[in-house]
Amino acid sequence: MLVGKNGKILIEVMYKADYCLPCFYMDETVQEILPKYEKYVEYQRVDLLRGEGKKRFLELSCKLFGEENVRKNCRIAPVPSLFIGGELEFDAIPPMFELEEAIESAIMTHWPASRIIH
Repeated sequence: MLVGKNGKILIEVMYKADYCLPCFYMDETVQEILPKYEKYVEYQRVDLLRGEGKKRFLELSCKLFGEENVRKNCRIAPVPSLFIGGELEFDAIPPMFELEEAIESAIMTHWPASRIIH
């Protein structure tokens, strides 16, 4: 499980730009529920058109499809998509309850003795 700099579970959204409405709404969905899990998760929007975001997007794409498929066959991670702990969890905007279930499952996997209190 990939964790962020502060030891929390890393949630990443592959984000193209504000004009990409699915990207915008996926980001909004995650932002809306983050306060419930701030003790356990760290959020990062991966802006795939800029700097470090390009590099991270390529890393995740290679992890999904293999470097050869990315370079030769142009296979890339879906946009938008949501990764939890470095694993693709959603390739479309998830309903809130499904996103909460996925985050809670990751928390229980990473910290089995945790009790999530809302």
